[in-house]
Amino acid sequence: MSAMWDFGYALRPRAGGLFRMGHDLLALFSLCLWAYLILLHGRYWLSRPELRAAVPRAAPAVDIIVPARDEAATIGPVVSSLMAQAYPGRFRVIVVDDGSSDGTADLAHRAGRDGSAGTLQVVQGHAKPTGWSGKLWAISQGVQTSEAPLLLLTDADIVHDPRHLATLVARLEEGQIDMVSEMVRLNCESAAERWLVPAFVYFFQMLYPFARVNDPKSRTAAAAGGTVLIRRTTLDRIGGIASIRGALIDDVTLAKAVKRDGTIFLGHSGLATSIRRYPHCADIWQMIARTAFTQLRHSALLLVLTVFGLVMIWGVPLAAALFDRGWARLCGLLAFCLSIASYWPTLARYRRSLAWSLTLPLIALFYLAATAASAGSHWLGGGARWKNRDYGRG
Repeated sequence: MSAMWDFGYALRPRAGGLFRMGHDLLALFSLCLWAYLILLHGRYWLSRPELRAAVPRAAPAVDIIVPARDEAATIGPVVSSLMAQAYPGRFRVIVVDDGSSDGTADLAHRAGRDGSAGTLQVVQGHAKPTGWSGKLWAISQGVQTSEAPLLLLTDADIVHDPRHLATLVARLEEGQIDMVSEMVRLNCESAAERWLVPAFVYFFQMLYPFARVNDPKSRTAAAAGGTVLIRRTTLDRIGGIASIRGALIDDVTLAKAVKRDGTIFLGHSGLATSIRRYPHCADIWQMIARTAFTQLRHSALLLVLTVFGLVMIWGVPLAAALFDRGWARLCGLLAFCLSIASYWPTLARYRRSLAWSLTLPLIALFYLAATAASAGSHWLGGGARWKNRDYGRG
């Protein structure tokens, strides 16, 4: 017994050395990940490009399609901003009322009578067929009503600067691009929004680096559903809205379909702002959990890889910087510094103090927990819900 104890005791320093070596390797691996993200991942952290106001050389007709379901709180200013566009060509605003019960259609009509440059048409949507998402079914009905060669798909909570439509068309025509999309400026007024909304934009840029999205040679494709300007010929080429009818993450799905044989552009907008409010952390939690597991294609493997990746990117640097020593602490500290510095351009975009970057690991934990909740809801038989519609497990 004494000999066995002595043998086990002798192994303790060796095990401790292996444990420390494991810490060193994890910290070094995390630093290498951050070096890759900063240097080789499409410079996502720069939070660019942003479309500046411009006027197109030509001004083809545009139909602006706004799907709306129970949007009484926002539809008035949205329609007013669209009707007041300083666009040199003909344009029409088509609001598709998707079974609203709060007077959305009447408020849209009222906003359209205020006097403006464009014309307004409010379409009463039909019941959603099986297999369609509500938003895409409403958009499809708007497309069927439209005639213009260019279509602007925009949400019922986006307010547009009068120069916005002209700027989008100018970018589309500049390089004969098939589709232009923008990450509009999100509301950032409540405490929850100030803490979590800039990080939402940051993580979106990390997931879909805009430079790669805009590179025809890259397979990365994404769009931001708040504003999508697309050519009718392009939409026809991919099979119309019906080709993506069941997609809950419709903007990215549309971008992937267009980029298979075309070109797309994704940037930030300084001329469009979301007025949808998320006053509490729970509201943002629900927004993430609604589609997070769908984004992972309902794959347990992708969920595990996501957890592992977030731990390596956010957890290991902070833990190594605080609790390790020697090379592990140095690697962790360098990785942590890179991580918080990468957030600064996005914070600057939202005019937030750079000190908020210190909370990014905690924010990442919040987003990870919401993603896990999304997976749990799916596995327990639930699914995405939006505007009193249940989309089940798909």
